[in-house]
Amino acid sequence: MKKKVVVGMSGGVDSSVAAYLLKEQGYDVIGVTMQIWQEEEPEQVEENGGCCGLSAVEDAEKVARILEIPYYVMNFKKEFQEQVIDYFVAEYLAGRTPNPCIACNRYVKWEALLRRSMALGADYIATGHYARVEQMKNGRFAVRNSVTAGKDQTYALYNLTQFQLAHTLMPVGDYTKEEIRKLAKENNLPVAQKPDSQDICFVPDGNYAGFLKKQAPDKMPGEGNFVSETGQVLGTHKGITHYTIGQRKGLGLSMGHPVFVSELRPETNEVVISSHDVFQTELTCNQINFMGMEDLKEPRRLWAKVRYAHKGQWCAAEQIGEDRIRCSFEEPVRAVTPGQAVVFYDGEYVMGGGTIM
Repeated sequence: MKKKVVVGMSGGVDSSVAAYLLKEQGYDVIGVTMQIWQEEEPEQVEENGGCCGLSAVEDAEKVARILEIPYYVMNFKKEFQEQVIDYFVAEYLAGRTPNPCIACNRYVKWEALLRRSMALGADYIATGHYARVEQMKNGRFAVRNSVTAGKDQTYALYNLTQFQLAHTLMPVGDYTKEEIRKLAKENNLPVAQKPDSQDICFVPDGNYAGFLKKQAPDKMPGEGNFVSETGQVLGTHKGITHYTIGQRKGLGLSMGHPVFVSELRPETNEVVISSHDVFQTELTCNQINFMGMEDLKEPRRLWAKVRYAHKGQWCAAEQIGEDRIRCSFEEPVRAVTPGQAVVFYDGEYVMGGGTIM
């Protein structure tokens, strides 16, 4: 009997080819687009584009017809609002810099979709991520780097559980982007040359502060002081939600030399400015998710990434509490940002990660 897999189809080339590959491999494939955007007006939905827009549904539906697979649109607005948007707003208001894609992957694209898919009798869910799922020698499932380093998406997947990984397929991880587009073209999929979606899907214009003001107009912090590390007032800022650690441009400060945001203080509504670029050799993280390793009872040398685009750095990782890991880097790392994730690797495999404190 064929194994049944629900493919999350965003209307892009990667998830479309994922559906094609799984059908070729003999799976019983069902295509699903997750409706997550909150606005009801068609022009507003379309404006938000990416994996949320109306064109996503139209494109995914066309691909499903060509592949001759069943296709559905499922409503996940409630889960997306609670697990992604509410979290995104709360983190910024608390002076941290959130990573909504990580939250969306864990709680919406996996937890919610997998639950509904299994209720339909599916054995697996699948996505178009550039990553691979493998079971390691120790029996644990882990996400492994894709074959193409330039498109690797493992960082944003570190928070998946063992149960989720055991029921996940990621066929695109075995290919380069060029190979995926070639497969789409050869099989007459209309999304072969569709551009990749950029930025956060629900803030397509990149105006985070404007989005936050719309979501939480009564809670937005107003203007406050830029201060030096010694407490000297340097000027007035627009509100802490406009800034992030390591930011240099757009500060509006004429200091005569480059300055950087080194700290956000929500309790006093202050943005701390440093004359030195922000490097540090240590961080602590919590909200730990172990993946390729079961625990960290003994200190371990691991490769760590502190943001999606970070190339990574060797560190000594040590558990210092029930939900605390201290990470000591061998070389200083720039712009370690509270709210972002630190993800630990052993070779090509994700060992786990946590939220930077």
